[in-house]
Amino acid sequence: METLTGTLRMTLSDIAALARVQRPVVSMWRKRSSDGPQPFPAAVANKNGVEMFDADHITDWLVATGRGNNPEVRNDAAVFASLAQPADEAPRDSRQTFDGLTGLLALKVITGRALGRTTAADLLDAADEADPDDVFLYSELEALGSALTGLAGFADRLADSAFSAPAAFEKLLTHRFKEGLREQSDTALTDAAVELVGAAAIELASTLDSRPVFVDATPGGSDVMLSIGERLREAEPASFLAADHDGGASRLARRRLAVHGADSGPVKVDSNGAFAVNGPAVHVAQYPAPGKPGEDTVGILSGIENIVLQMDDRQRAVVLAPARVLTDMLSGQAGNLRSDLLRSGRVRAIARLQPGLLRAKPREPQALWILGPSFAEVPIADRWTMVADLSTKPLTLDVSQDLISDVAASMGDRATIRAHSFRFARLVQTRILLASHGALVSVPAAKSTTPGRGAEAALRIEELIRVLSAGAAEPPSLPAVLPAAEGVSQRPATVQALINSGNLKYLKGIRLDEADLNRRDGSRILGREELMDGHSAQPRFITLLDFAARYPAGRLTEPGDVVFCTSPRPAATVDAEGGAVVVFPARILRIDQGDPGGLLPAVVAADINRLNAADKSWRNWLLRRAPEVQRQPLTNALQRLQHEQAQARQRLERLEELATLITDGVAGGSLTLTDPISHAGPVEGTA
Repeated sequence: METLTGTLRMTLSDIAALARVQRPVVSMWRKRSSDGPQPFPAAVANKNGVEMFDADHITDWLVATGRGNNPEVRNDAAVFASLAQPADEAPRDSRQTFDGLTGLLALKVITGRALGRTTAADLLDAADEADPDDVFLYSELEALGSALTGLAGFADRLADSAFSAPAAFEKLLTHRFKEGLREQSDTALTDAAVELVGAAAIELASTLDSRPVFVDATPGGSDVMLSIGERLREAEPASFLAADHDGGASRLARRRLAVHGADSGPVKVDSNGAFAVNGPAVHVAQYPAPGKPGEDTVGILSGIENIVLQMDDRQRAVVLAPARVLTDMLSGQAGNLRSDLLRSGRVRAIARLQPGLLRAKPREPQALWILGPSFAEVPIADRWTMVADLSTKPLTLDVSQDLISDVAASMGDRATIRAHSFRFARLVQTRILLASHGALVSVPAAKSTTPGRGAEAALRIEELIRVLSAGAAEPPSLPAVLPAAEGVSQRPATVQALINSGNLKYLKGIRLDEADLNRRDGSRILGREELMDGHSAQPRFITLLDFAARYPAGRLTEPGDVVFCTSPRPAATVDAEGGAVVVFPARILRIDQGDPGGLLPAVVAADINRLNAADKSWRNWLLRRAPEVQRQPLTNALQRLQHEQAQARQRLERLEELATLITDGVAGGSLTLTDPISHAGPVEGTA
């Protein structure tokens, strides 16, 4: 086969990617080897001011010198290179070249032969035979024009380099951030996310009494479908139905299924996104999809609604979308649309996942919806949904497996659910989800605190007071503690819900110049250092005159403000005095004194300090609330205990100082210890 030696070109950035090094490293190689026995290859062309190098010369040099971190440079070169373009040929668009290459790889699989020695006319005839309705590759090949034969040979070389056409196709897709593939890169999931959705879909398919059929009606979705195909390849055959959307992303998805030899077919989707699938099936969907990377919240929920509207009890669905759409607080049209979906009864499980699952937006948390039978015979007031919060748990193998086990159990009736031991999920009545008007995963389950637990806590408190009072000059003065009656406590609420209701106010910290701070006098500084190090942090101050003159937008804390930060872990403290300056990234939560909603500063700070270190989504933090009649007694009790704690810390500091003075004095020779026993007089009757 023709190898097209000398026809592949690379930029310095391409060389760095091939060698798996940073771009400046290649420039350093080029400069330092210029006078050596093996100089860096010279550029062979210049394209728009960018130097182009012969790919074969580069791979020979990398192999000869042993430079770089990729032992497979010869096999991988074609993936990072571009085909040299004749001088008399019009410039090709990078996306057009990519589409043509992926189309040629698909045609290579379908025809089962090399393409490099085939004429352009024969290639187009083969494409017309493989794609008579022009739904995935014919237009892409026709658009290449005179470049078709050259790229056909390049496709052969690419397949040889990757050892197969499907592998070459996937290597091209790996570099989704290259120019012209933004819709792919913006929606690319991590391997963990793809594996989770695929494994959940396969588990749901195993509950259906038919050959697995997987449907993706989103425009351009294919990652999860291919993951499912890889998993089932050795187990059982499956059918895949992809949407017949027009557009580059959907045509690419169909080419991808074809190049992997999947048993696939189209699903007709109308202009409103509606479609229909008959018989048992499992739908998989990721939003936003590659064909609509900028889709808004209403658009995403409308897409899910189209899935729900055509479902019957023989169908299942796994939907992955941003948590801001599926689980976090929504209002207006989007909130109403999501509530309607919950009322349908088909949302069987909801799981909020950790950030980092979307490559282009590593800080945006994702969420999972599992759709299934609606149990129409169950009254609406008694319907339930499984809810799980994994926003702080990495998707390790055991976490994914246990979540999928919980998801599978959520498909059953109430008896099935009661027989399953859930690790992450909990049962919440759907009517409570609808009534909460907040984040779905933070809705508490049925009240678990029992009179027995309250009695146990009261007995333990009495025991601790008795132990602390033994030998104390002034025992702690606390009110009597009794078990509470049922129905007294208020439900916890998220920070965002409390802000929306006016019970909380959120204030940002201010950025200060380090040169304005001092260690002596002025207003106290509360920042990340003070929150992390607590009482051991060195105090910092800023004079009020400097603060007022240089930071006119800055504000001081008020007594009772809760100062918190999220990084490196959630931490909070109560500023009982007020008058402090909060420095970013620290921030303030201020409780409305006129309508606190059951919030107490000390309880808010305690709830934040007990959070998992990975829980950075502060708007979704759950805060406990005390009954109004208990707010003042609890405040008084906590103030007394804090006074006792301060005295204990002071005593501990003095004991530490005493131990240091004795150690340093005796070890340094400035002090002598006299044992009172050895110098005592003889005891009577022993002389």
